[in-house]
Amino acid sequence: MDGDSQQPQPEGYPRRWEADVVLSDGGTVHVRPITPQDADQIVAFHGRLSDRTRYFRYFGAYPRMPRRDVERFSQVDYVNRVALVALLGDEIVAVGRFDRLDEQDSAEVAFVVRDDHQGRGLGSILLEHLAAAARECGLGRFVAEVLADNSQMVRVFRDAGYQVTRAMEEGVVHLEFPLDLTEESLEVSRGREQAAEARSVHNLLHPRSVAVIGASTDSSKIGHAVLTNLLTAEFAGPVYPVNPEHRSVRGVRAYSSVLDIPDEVDLAVVAIPASGIEEVLDACLTKAVKALVIVSAGFSEAGVSGRDVESRMVHAARVHGMRVVGPNALGVVNTDPACQLNASLAPQLPGGGRTGFFSQSGALGVAILATATERGLGLSTFVSAGNRADVSGNDLLQYWQTDPRTDVVLLYLESFGNPRKFARLARRLARTKPIVAVKSGRNAVRAGLAATSVQVDEASVQALFDQAGVIRVDSVAQMFDTALLLAHQPLPLGERLAVVGNSSALGMLAADVALDQGLHLAAEPVDVGAAAAPEEFAAAVRAAALRDDVDALVTVFAPPVPVPGARYARAIREALQEAETISSKPVVTTFLAAEGVPDELAVPGREESAGWGSVPSYPSPERAVLALARVTRYAKWRAAPQGEFRRPDDVDRDRACELVEEWLNEGQGKLADERVVRLLGCYGIDVVPFRLVTDAEQAVAVAEELGFPVVLKSASQRLRHRTDLVGVRLDLAVPDVVRQAYQDLWRISGVEDVYVQRMAPKGNSCVVSLMDDPSFGTLVSFGLSGVASDLLGDRAYRAVPLSDVDVSALVRAPRAAPLLTGYRGGQPADLEALEDLVWRVATLAEDLPEIRELTLEPVLASASGAYVSGAVLGIGPSGTSPDTGPRRLR
Repeated sequence: MDGDSQQPQPEGYPRRWEADVVLSDGGTVHVRPITPQDADQIVAFHGRLSDRTRYFRYFGAYPRMPRRDVERFSQVDYVNRVALVALLGDEIVAVGRFDRLDEQDSAEVAFVVRDDHQGRGLGSILLEHLAAAARECGLGRFVAEVLADNSQMVRVFRDAGYQVTRAMEEGVVHLEFPLDLTEESLEVSRGREQAAEARSVHNLLHPRSVAVIGASTDSSKIGHAVLTNLLTAEFAGPVYPVNPEHRSVRGVRAYSSVLDIPDEVDLAVVAIPASGIEEVLDACLTKAVKALVIVSAGFSEAGVSGRDVESRMVHAARVHGMRVVGPNALGVVNTDPACQLNASLAPQLPGGGRTGFFSQSGALGVAILATATERGLGLSTFVSAGNRADVSGNDLLQYWQTDPRTDVVLLYLESFGNPRKFARLARRLARTKPIVAVKSGRNAVRAGLAATSVQVDEASVQALFDQAGVIRVDSVAQMFDTALLLAHQPLPLGERLAVVGNSSALGMLAADVALDQGLHLAAEPVDVGAAAAPEEFAAAVRAAALRDDVDALVTVFAPPVPVPGARYARAIREALQEAETISSKPVVTTFLAAEGVPDELAVPGREESAGWGSVPSYPSPERAVLALARVTRYAKWRAAPQGEFRRPDDVDRDRACELVEEWLNEGQGKLADERVVRLLGCYGIDVVPFRLVTDAEQAVAVAEELGFPVVLKSASQRLRHRTDLVGVRLDLAVPDVVRQAYQDLWRISGVEDVYVQRMAPKGNSCVVSLMDDPSFGTLVSFGLSGVASDLLGDRAYRAVPLSDVDVSALVRAPRAAPLLTGYRGGQPADLEALEDLVWRVATLAEDLPEIRELTLEPVLASASGAYVSGAVLGIGPSGTSPDTGPRRLR
């Protein structure tokens, strides 16, 4: 189980090019650069190709590969000659290569896929990874020669999203295309990524057969529980217990090893101690099992040794085309009648429904499923991923994007494996299917934030979810409150609310909560009186629902003494059914102290997708209105413009990457001023001209060079941003004043170094910064400078990448932002210039994950523009997984 990548590699071997990738059929392969040790495998690979495939690749018969060609194909320099191999287990199933041409900017590219693996998307994968390697090697163009009859290969190039030019001569198609990433090529890549990862999860949730490794006759063991749950759920396919000590388990024939099972095994549930996982994995790999669900513990959560076993296990599984859920997982569930899969430790499942649920916590998963059953929320699928060594929430977001059985997505998260990818996938999915998330650890201290200059508080975390359209809730109870409404009611078209009840106190309580949540009352709450008959109550509800100025409706019922509520509930339902104009208006109800309320009104969850039999009822008006407010905010986000992800035209990304790589080789940390200016200049971010001086006369000379008036700033970090101007002297217009200011700063700070800077136009002082949050990736922060803003934490945050809508919202989000638009007669700032600056900072953050710290302060926002007067920038190895480059499992 050690894996191929553990072998010694030749000098210059680019290990960063290694990747596990998902293919179009959901299987996986390992892509890596070729090495001289692959020579024998190349010969074996060539021998398995059909005559037709050899002819298409080499334009001739070429039945045997001479030794000189074997050496030439397997020995490359990883710069001018590059070759990548795709491995399934220990076998090469595809090879792609490029050779630099004489003009040095172009290379000829070619690849060949083994016949039994053609049609799985390997050609497209290799082209993506070769193109990324070529760009890194300074190449700008690929050329290819393809036989005209090789339509499949021509299609690979044509459908890659590049601007391909074609010419044909004597039966050979000559293709050329630039390697610069375009919106089209990126969209093609991400579309294929979504389809492949969705298919991978589909295979996991729709197995044709299941083996339970560690199936036990002891009812106290997890292997017994999993087998029992599979059989009780009446899984549609065969179930194979694996137990070397018994001939049968629970009346089902058992096998000593998964290798002894006579038929194919799609899914294996592993319920044995971690110490035996390597032997079991080897057997599953030999058996070609497609997916593993590991419910046993003792892996990364148990320490370093368990983490090493887990890492080796996942690598070996992916190399052999297998996906893994867990370890330490509760399991997977699919309520589809055609499958009926309960490969989990949960003995009780909710009914079928249209809600998908991902839980990172296995321990909490049982309680979550029990609550779903109790609240009447039906599920389409459920995955508890435990340690998330392989399959993660991102994979499930890809699956649910196109799953016709899922309309609502619920997430219980403790952390994000790849936050940038999560933000991208969540933003896309939430445009069509609502996502409700509980994120634990909201008050935990995150060690990764200790070294940052800005602390991320709960307001910023909420802003990040808002940016992606995720409905964040504080508890599992709130999650189900919101999910019931989303699953059974339409989204509101606006924020106007009507309240109808038979208690003025409850009506006012509902109205107060609504106003606190930013909803608007269409009118005063309607009180029909405690003695109102069901018909009167229903008539008031019908009248409110038919109003044109009402977007949503809340009903509250609380009789003065306990009375049967069935007649009232039935009357409300009938009234809503009659009011056909409310088909787009959600309704929530509260029945207090009422007996006999029918389940179809009080607790929806019986797949009544049509009509108004599924009006959710809540135990209090507050919970009903809070759920409605969350859904209303989501509907507003979904209806808003999506925005565009654009790049400034004058950005020199290649030069910036070269500079960062060069400086990182010298070490990490804060950059010198000159380097900060150079790097920011690559992104069109100009710093107001300045010089560092060490005496008064030098300060005068520099001031005359820059032009009066100037500002002097102490280089002392202790005084640099003191708002009482202890470390700063402004608007210095003559030499004598500059001399005196220098002497004052030296005397106060004891530091000779002083910055002399041209005076920028007066304006509101702002701060734009980047920080690397271990939970969310790189954040862009914006706020106004000052003690009050710092004390109150008046900063707004967004996660990269930022659309133009995100940038505009970020600049206007701080509570002090009205100062930028002319508050109390002040001069409005040039918001377009400020947005342009934030946009460039966000682009820099997206391009250069090695930027671990960036603070632009002060940024003076005035009517004439946005002027950067100070900048601090630090670099280091990236702390988060990128969401760029060719497709790979991250």
